[in-house]
This record gives sequence, C-alpha cells and structure tokens, in this order.
Amino acid sequence: MSNAIDYNQDISGCLEPAIGIHGLQHDRLAVWYNKAEGALEGLRADYHNATLPLLRIVEETADIDAAEAALAKLSDGAETIIFFGTGGSSLGGQTLAQIAGWGIPHTAAKPPHQRPRIRFYDNLDGGTLDALLSSANFAKTRFVVTSKSGGTVETLAQAIATLAAIKAAGLADRIPSLFLGITEPERPGKANGLRALFQSFSIPMLDHHTGIGGRYSCLTNVGLLPAMARGLDARQIRAGARAVLQPVLDNVPAADVPFAAGAVTMVGLAKDLGIRSLVLMPYADRLAKLADWYVQLWAESLGKDGEGTTPVPAVGPVDQHSQLQLFMDGPREIAVTLVRVAPTGSRTMLDQALATKAGVGFIGGRTIGDIVSAQGYAVAQALLEAGRPVRTIDVGKLDAHAAGALLMHFMLETIVAGRLLNLDPFDQPAVELAKILTKQRLGG
Repeated sequence: MSNAIDYNQDISGCLEPAIGIHGLQHDRLAVWYNKAEGALEGLRADYHNATLPLLRIVEETADIDAAEAALAKLSDGAETIIFFGTGGSSLGGQTLAQIAGWGIPHTAAKPPHQRPRIRFYDNLDGGTLDALLSSANFAKTRFVVTSKSGGTVETLAQAIATLAAIKAAGLADRIPSLFLGITEPERPGKANGLRALFQSFSIPMLDHHTGIGGRYSCLTNVGLLPAMARGLDARQIRAGARAVLQPVLDNVPAADVPFAAGAVTMVGLAKDLGIRSLVLMPYADRLAKLADWYVQLWAESLGKDGEGTTPVPAVGPVDQHSQLQLFMDGPREIAVTLVRVAPTGSRTMLDQALATKAGVGFIGGRTIGDIVSAQGYAVAQALLEAGRPVRTIDVGKLDAHAAGALLMHFMLETIVAGRLLNLDPFDQPAVELAKILTKQRLGG
C-alpha cells in the first residue's frame, strides 16, 4: 500500500511575493498556520479516539467486500444500473465514476460490454423520470437507491414511481433482484421510509455508515459502489485517501500538510483580503464532476453564521472561453484553484502541414495533451501577472489512488477551514428548514 501523496500543491500564487498587495502577507500566513496546528491536533485526537469516522473508514475493508458481493449479484443479467440519490448521495459516486470514464464518450477502464452501463438520476424532474420509466427495459435494468436517513423525499419519490412502473409492467416478482438500497441500519424509535419500503418488497440493503453522511460519504459504499461499477479499485481509492491523512498522524507541521496549507490559504484570503468566491477549475474532462462535488462540499459545510465563500465550478480549457474574463478582470474577490493532470497517454499527434495550413503551425507535431497542459500553465501565469490569487494542484497519474487522495484532500481542507472559522463543518441547518417547509406545502 503506497503512502505517497499523488499530487503536488502550490499555494505560492496566493501570497504577497507573487502577486503583491493582493496576496497573503507572511506574518498573516503565520498566524493562520498557528491556528491550523490546533485544528490538526484536533484531527489527531479524532483519529485516535475514533470520534470522526471519516478518518478511520480509509482502513476498513469489510464494507467493500459486502458492496462487491452486492454489485456482482445486482449486475447479473443487467445492461444498465440506475443510481437514484441526490446531493451527497450522488455527487461523490459521479466524481469517482467519471474518473473511470463514465459520461465521457469512448473512455472507460475496460470495454463497456464487460459491465453494465451506469446512469445517475440525482435531480427530481417529472419529465426526466417519466422519460426513463417509459423507455427502460426493466428486465435488464437495475436500480440502486441511496438515502442515509431513508427519508429524502426526492429519492423516495423516484423509488415509489419506479416500483409502481415495474409492477405495471408485470415484473413484480422480479423486484427483489432489480433493486438495491443503501440506508442507515434500523434503529429503535427512528423512522426510515426507504428501509420500510424496501423491506416490504424483500429488496436487499447495504448499511449506510451512520457516522459519515452526505457530502462526506464518497469514501463509503455510497461513492465506492458506482466507482466499482466502472472498474475502479475501491481499496486503492481508500489507500490514496489514507496517504493524505498520514502526515497529520506523523505530526508534520501544518505548513507541510497540503490540505492544511490549502485551508489556511483559502480562509486567509477570505478573512484578510476579502476574497468571496473560490473557483475550482480542473483541466481534464474526467475531473469535471470533482468541481461539482466540491461546490456542495464547501458551500454546505462552511456557508453558515454569516461565514463562507462561494465555490464556483469550472473546467479547462473550455471555461477559458466563458469565465476566465471575469476571473482575470472582474472584481478582486475571486481566487482560482487549477487542477492539472500530466498529459500522459495522449497519442493524437497534430500534423504539421495541416497545422501550418490552418495558421496554427506552433501546434504542429504536438499532442492534444501538450496543448491542454500548456493552457493550464499559461492561465496560471496570466492570473499571477494580473495579481489574482491562484493555487495549482498537479496530478501525475489520474488513477484510483489519486482519486482517493484528491477527495480526501478537499474533505480535510474543508474540515480544517471550518475549524479555523469556528464552524461545525458537518451540519446544514438552513437546508433542513427548506425540507420542513416543502413537507408542509405538500400537506405532510
């Protein structure tokens, strides 16, 4: 098991020596690092006392064994697996699945015919769901339904509508083999609608970890099941995540712990320099969902008590043509994180004669990967020259180990940021109010 961290983070583009008065000053950085030492000490205590399950899940394997067995059984005879779940019950799985090639034409860890296709329905929309239920071949389609509490209205609506459609298609006796549920274990005195519904149909269930919910669940069976369905090694995902945690357990200073340095930088920019928006811009199609997942993670964890910064998703190089103008020349309240992937495996060489004829001879003899890499570095330099804060994260090889490392980095960065701001990074009180009001409007 490798303990190496799969990426290199550079925060120097957010500091005063690089961008002058718009960057964090050395003395203020030192103050924030001193506060971060306390946050890291808290993480060490959480690990040793087993009070933060996210830190220990990376060492477990029994739940992976159970998920592998459930997936193998569910996949038998299947052409498509549909994942129902919303927010944190879906975005982490989408992120991992996309790293393995899901959603990107002609990209997959193994030939598609060797495993079922997968689809995610994470947003409740009547027209979209009707289209699915009116066209699906139910005999060859499987459904994974995820809700930690078992009471997520959107997800229960999807499950109820699908169960009814399958019964109407005359396949009621097949229901136990067509579905898999992921929800919390049964607990006395706590209602769980999904568990009650699925038990009435004898549908198999996997236990959702009771101590890891929503946006932090990507390293549990919630996120790992879609990853495994696309061929990613779940154990390597967890190993990559464990490597990110290791420096904390080794008492490495905060300045040398990448996620702590990231948290210090992002919080310092916000509190000391008025940064209000944080852009995450990966330069890889396979990381587009990472930006979407990060938006929920950061916004829902830190947007409370008047604190927080607005996370913005972007993808390079396409968003150089849509958002970069704002990042470069708009209000000085935006910091950008560029995630760059080494251009390994890019075999498409551009013909020199054709490039010259098209007036872009400088790309002749180059690969597509060379061009994307050059753009990622050029944008970072352009932001620096404009005095705009920019952090870079460079990934050598985008595999399962690196995927786990990136996810763990941003989760721990968010937790440390919350503790620097004296916030609870795990609750979401305003979201709960909206759920209550929705229920009231529907007569519940």
